[in-house]
Amino acid sequence: MSHPLIDRLTGELGWPCLGSAAEAEAFAAAPGWHVIFVPGDPVRNLETADVAVILPELHMAFQRAFDCAVAGDGAESGLRHATGVLKTPSLLFYRDGAFVSGIAKVRDWDDYMRRVQSILSRPAAA
Repeated sequence: MSHPLIDRLTGELGWPCLGSAAEAEAFAAAPGWHVIFVPGDPVRNLETADVAVILPELHMAFQRAFDCAVAGDGAESGLRHATGVLKTPSLLFYRDGAFVSGIAKVRDWDDYMRRVQSILSRPAAA
């Protein structure tokens, strides 16, 4: 999974790399909004690098309304199957431990802005 732009997320930005399904579950279970970046294979999928650049920009654009983490190889397959968001790269949105929505593949900026705003404006599950 190693790619310089993904390594930047976990190194320079300090986002956790979730190496197992249990780590992903624990990250998503904390109160508030969380996004798990599921990169896929950055060698085979050139969109992975694009989303690795876009996610920090979205994080800032939405004034850090959500925490971010990167799914490691040990967590990726389980997350994809548990959420039904099978295509990568993808962004998986969780609120208070519950999966809310995902955005698969690279999108244009306006589409990201609309989708993320829509996701974050959803009421909490009862």
